[in-house]
Parts: sequence; structure tokens; C-alpha cells
Amino acid sequence: MQNLRLIFLAASLAVLSPVATYAQSISDLEALSPEDRRNYLESMSPDEREAMREKWRAEKAAMSDEERAAKRDQRLAKWESMSDEEREAMRDKRHEKKANRRAKWEAMSDEEREAVRAKRQEEKAKRREKWQSMSDEERAAAKEKMGNRKHAPKGKTRNPQDAGGIAE
Repeated sequence: MQNLRLIFLAASLAVLSPVATYAQSISDLEALSPEDRRNYLESMSPDEREAMREKWRAEKAAMSDEERAAKRDQRLAKWESMSDEEREAMRDKRHEKKANRRAKWEAMSDEEREAVRAKRQEEKAKRREKWQSMSDEERAAAKEKMGNRKHAPKGKTRNPQDAGGIAE
């Protein structure tokens, strides 16, 4: 009986091990080198990546304001500790990515572009519906939050959670 339990335990661990590597938190992924992180994310299926993004969004939503501020300060400290060459390399990489997105857009067929536009319109309609379903107090709070983000210093305002995205 003892051997049977051990065999069952080993088999269940073998089955769950891919899930365990998949179920990483934000901090686990941030600890990886950029190359390892890229390889890890590319090894996932699109559905797994989407599930991971949802998990990250949930983790960020669960963070307190102090935790968010600490993360923001940590990113700012990392940026400030970089040399001018490293910053310039990051800017160049960002411009290269932008050019790649533009090239990808221009390489799309008219049908593909129309599908992307339709998806954007659908997302815009969802946001509009959400806005219309808000109470006056919720709208006022949202306006204030967006106003603070829009007019505050750039480094202090870019909160990916507010924008609905993932920190890079």
C-alpha cells in the first residue's frame, strides 16, 4: 500500500509539473533575465499567454497602493541606475519595435486590417458601455484618476494597471 501511494504521488507530480512551471507569479517572471523571459513566454501557447496575462492582471489588481508605489519606485530606480548607453539602447529597441509594428500593419491585407479595426471598435464599445453603466460618483472618480494620470509627471503616472496593460 505504501508503494502504491508513492507511485501515485510520483505520477501526480509528473502530471502537475508543467502546470507548476506555468503558474508563475509576476515576481517570478521579473526575476528571469530578459532572454529567459522571452523564451519562456514564446514557449507558451497563445491561450496560455492570455491566461498568464489575466493572472498578472488579477495579481496587480490585488496589490495595495503601497505595493504599486513600491513597484513603480523600483522600476524608476532601475531606470535611473542605467548608463546613458543602456538607456539609448532601450530607446533604440523601442523605436525598432514601433517600426516592426508599422511594417506588420503595412504588410496586412485589407481584410486583416479591417478585422483589427473591428476588434478595436468592439473594445471601444465595451469601454463606452462600461462608462454608461457607471454611476455619477464612479464617473467622477474615473475622471479624476485619468486627469491625475494625464497631467502628472510622466515617470510617476504610467501605471500599467490603470491602462489595463502589462508592465514591460
